[in-house]
Amino acid sequence: MKGVIMIIDGMADRPIESLGGKTPLEAAETPNMDRLASSGINGIMDPIRPGVRAGSDTSHLSILGYDPYSVYTGRGPFEAAGVGLDVRPGDIAFRCNFATADDDLVITDRRAGRIRSGTSQIAEAINSMTLDGFEDVEIIFRESTGHRAVLVLRGPGLGDNVSDADPKTEGKPPKKVKALDGSPESQKTADILNRLVRESYEILRDHPVNTERIKNGEAPANIILPRGAGAVPDVEKFEDRYGLKAACIAETGLIRGIGYITGMDVIDVEGATGGTDTDLESIKNAIKDALDDEYEFLLINIDGADEAGHDGDLEGKVEFIERVDSILGDLIRDDIYFILTADHSTPVSIMDHTGDPVPITINGPEVRADDVNVFGERAAAAGGLCRIRGSDVMDILLDLMNRKEKFGA
Repeated sequence: MKGVIMIIDGMADRPIESLGGKTPLEAAETPNMDRLASSGINGIMDPIRPGVRAGSDTSHLSILGYDPYSVYTGRGPFEAAGVGLDVRPGDIAFRCNFATADDDLVITDRRAGRIRSGTSQIAEAINSMTLDGFEDVEIIFRESTGHRAVLVLRGPGLGDNVSDADPKTEGKPPKKVKALDGSPESQKTADILNRLVRESYEILRDHPVNTERIKNGEAPANIILPRGAGAVPDVEKFEDRYGLKAACIAETGLIRGIGYITGMDVIDVEGATGGTDTDLESIKNAIKDALDDEYEFLLINIDGADEAGHDGDLEGKVEFIERVDSILGDLIRDDIYFILTADHSTPVSIMDHTGDPVPITINGPEVRADDVNVFGERAAAAGGLCRIRGSDVMDILLDLMNRKEKFGA
């Protein structure tokens, strides 16, 4: 038997008046998700614990059975690993946005118009930077998907206890990065970041890619905003932990990085953008191929619903959930345990993550099916799983797969 956990990033939501009090998931036409729910066991899940506004990184770690409070050092290392950088002990890694700033360095678009092309050329300009006074530190910068990028600082005397440069909202300049622990190592890192943010604007404002974007009426990617500092964690490999040969199919560098750092094979999917425009057919075909391969476990993350939630795009979120549902029919098989859930709620009314629980359904041989026959936040709450935490998921899956050791005599 094989196990699959499919996480629809940010799928869960809150009731919306214009939908008659339904959530986007409840309003969407989802016959295949409903099929899974009606033949499976359902419940609601707190990815970490009730009321915790989980990030995609910390929730995925929890769902995979890792304690995020122990192994999570920040988002940066996972993003860096996810784009293929060979991060090393002592490196300090950051998640970054390509953003748009005006001449006063006020951020006018945190995602540079959802830039999709030209980022590799922009990244090359940053990757070649050197900072006077910090010649002992190597700056490694690489683009990820869309407006996302990663930064790694490599050199002596660096610390990761620093604040973010991202102001989190438009209309403000980048935040001054500060050393949060007062150490000279973190202060050195903060000084480098503050210089790097300012100088990135000087380098990128007249970059040919941005000149062309301005000409076409598009927001230029003329500044970088680092956040999520972290040192590379020491994480037990998934196969060593569970005895399962595992693969990860994910669109964003962040979740791919979790796959890399936990030792999974990470499968590339052409056309997987991490947005609502992603190629779901290609993702479906990659999943089918992986299920036919030697893998015993698949972690799948599909991201577009989260993007729509962050954008406050109600119609886009409903439509994307329906598009995801359309590929599920070809993935439901008798020889797998299939878990469908979300990693957190991203309500379109909030445009950010919240601590609301998410629906979860588990389908497979001999699962104790309950009376739930539709997949949604409130319907799932009446299911036989009741309310669980993300850290329970792998225990439940391993038990169903008869791969769990007995506790006690």
